Amino acid sequence: MRIRPAGVAVAVAATLGLAAPVHAGSEHLDALMVQTLPTPIPAPGFRLTDADGAPRTLEGFRGSVVLLNFWATWCIPCRDEMPAMERLHRAYRERGLTVLGVNFKESAREVRAFLEKLGVSFGTMLDMDGAVSGTYRVRGLPVTFLVDREGRLLWKAIGAREWDGPDGRAYLDAVLGGR
Repeated sequence: MRIRPAGVAVAVAATLGLAAPVHAGSEHLDALMVQTLPTPIPAPGFRLTDADGAPRTLEGFRGSVVLLNFWATWCIPCRDEMPAMERLHRAYRERGLTVLGVNFKESAREVRAFLEKLGVSFGTMLDMDGAVSGTYRVRGLPVTFLVDREGRLLWKAIGAREWDGPDGRAYLDAVLGGR
């Protein structure tokens, strides 16, 4: 697995506190209770295997807006927000949104069974050793980041959200534009 030094930038940005967001749809972020980064920074790159065994990189999603969600099967709030994530995936994938799960330290078999049981079809990668979660400074689950089309982190949300609620949809409509 390859991790970029930009992880240090995530840590630095996280310690600087919150700042006023400066991108489309930012007026909806307060309602979603996300922590905006003072300045968008490059998302740490990584290479992981997906739940079906195929190697994937974050860079492979460049050009899409990525909702990057760190989760585990044993995490009840993670389980609770999965249906909303799936609804976003289905509603916005044609407009340029990629919902991407990063599972924390569980086997492909466990993850596939869990996703199948919940009817989740968005991509999920396996962080078997927790290194990517460490780079992103994930200390609890779920944690969600938004990565823009240029591969920059815009914000972080700790805890479950109803991502497909009115504010989440209004925010994504603004960010994705007419695409």
